[in-house]
Amino acid sequence: MTSQSRAYNPFVHPILFLFQLFQWLTDKILSPNPPGPSTRLSRPKIAVIGAGITGVTSAAHCIGHGFDVTIFEAGSEDELGGIWSRVNNTSSLQIHSVMYRFHPSVRWERGYPDRQQILAQVRQLWTRYGLDNRTRFHTKVDRVYQDDRGRWIINDASLGAFDGVIAAVGTCGEPKIPRMPGMDKFQGEIHHSSRLTGSCTAKDKTMIIIGGGASAVEALEFAHEEGAKKIYILARSDKWIIPRNPIWNMLLAMNVFGQETFLSWIPELLLRKMFYRDLEDLAPANKGIFTDTPMVNSDIMDKLRSNRAEWIRCDIEGFTETGVKVNRRAKGVPAGGPGRQEVIEGDVVVMATGFARPKLDFLPESCFEKPYNPPNWYLQTFPPNHPSVSCINCTYMNAIGTVGNWHIGIYTRILLMFLVDPLTRPNPFWMKRWIDMTRLFKKTSPVGPFEFFTYLELVWWFVFCVAFNPFRWKWALFVFFGLGFMLPKHVVAAEDRIRNGLGMREETTGEDVGLSL
Repeated sequence: MTSQSRAYNPFVHPILFLFQLFQWLTDKILSPNPPGPSTRLSRPKIAVIGAGITGVTSAAHCIGHGFDVTIFEAGSEDELGGIWSRVNNTSSLQIHSVMYRFHPSVRWERGYPDRQQILAQVRQLWTRYGLDNRTRFHTKVDRVYQDDRGRWIINDASLGAFDGVIAAVGTCGEPKIPRMPGMDKFQGEIHHSSRLTGSCTAKDKTMIIIGGGASAVEALEFAHEEGAKKIYILARSDKWIIPRNPIWNMLLAMNVFGQETFLSWIPELLLRKMFYRDLEDLAPANKGIFTDTPMVNSDIMDKLRSNRAEWIRCDIEGFTETGVKVNRRAKGVPAGGPGRQEVIEGDVVVMATGFARPKLDFLPESCFEKPYNPPNWYLQTFPPNHPSVSCINCTYMNAIGTVGNWHIGIYTRILLMFLVDPLTRPNPFWMKRWIDMTRLFKKTSPVGPFEFFTYLELVWWFVFCVAFNPFRWKWALFVFFGLGFMLPKHVVAAEDRIRNGLGMREETTGEDVGLSL
């Protein structure tokens, strides 16, 4: 599948044409050039754990800026693309693709691309940057440790030594199907929401979806497209649903505090009156929009209004031979509260119960020193005791639009900056003070201070850690846009002479070989 099937006429489709032009300019200006086949890549050498979207993208940034990289993937090549390689064909982006530009070279065909187009873009990126020759499939990472020279070893020394590590294992591992009373008695089919394509036939059947998150919405879309007669969504807790609208997505992502504020009632009221309208009863009663990751879908309200689908707030009490026994609750009644017992009958039950979260226990124990254990890390990504380790997109609890070109690229380039320039590398003391400061900023958060992330935390970092540090000014354009790498690299080489003259020692002889200030 090509990245873009055709060029749109600017007079017939002006919006789509501008979208294509934006993507073309972004690629030309911000994409680092892939190395040639004979190009010799330099250190630092980076180990990337995971070949999902984040792993492939971060590796492409490293390669594009001239640094060698090796990707370690536990699965086969069929699992390139991570969770997107293991979901249904009807799955698609919930946020607008403008916010999901995981690399500047990505060129989407529409605002909400489907699974096939996402995987095609990942594979295209993987091939373009020569990562097909730098990926070790069927290599499960069990241990990451440092040798006596401070280099990172993956499993054992036979796999090489690395200057930095990017853990990109994501937040979705194996499908999670909890056991419920009576499941063995149910006479119909039971499937996990990620394994419907090719195994579940929904046409003219009644489908019961257990779960009220993004997986439930995707299962609803699958059932609707397959022609299900009736669809029930059994949700234990309320979650906000926002429309598929890039303006909504970006405004919510720019909440500087990443938590409920005294103005949060404004978007919540607008959503109730303009989006939910006659279905306002489904909106959470006592949960702010910045206390959980919202679901993003514009069509779900129309499906519910069509009477083919029904959203039920309830507790699951068990299965019967013909369906699921629930305790239906009214709005505002918490989970486990009083309600009305009834049996929802159906032919197929879909467990939209999410995925087990991959563990980071392959990292050294010093990465989990309390109270600075994930997600209470520097920028929620760097363990304070090891600034040469970056865990991108795998420590977040809740977020809006954090998998984008800026996000993955920025964190990868921050790691490269730390590895290349000693004057920019924070020591553990100051990394912990950053964490303390962020915790203070979010102390009134109704959830844990680090349980919700927005892009504006990067602005805090820029103000307090770049603008106030002259030795990092030269890196600003590189970190945020991937521009001007050679200039700061040359400046670092000149600074080495000053650093050495101030007492830094040559590795082998221990002599001060630099010039004095």
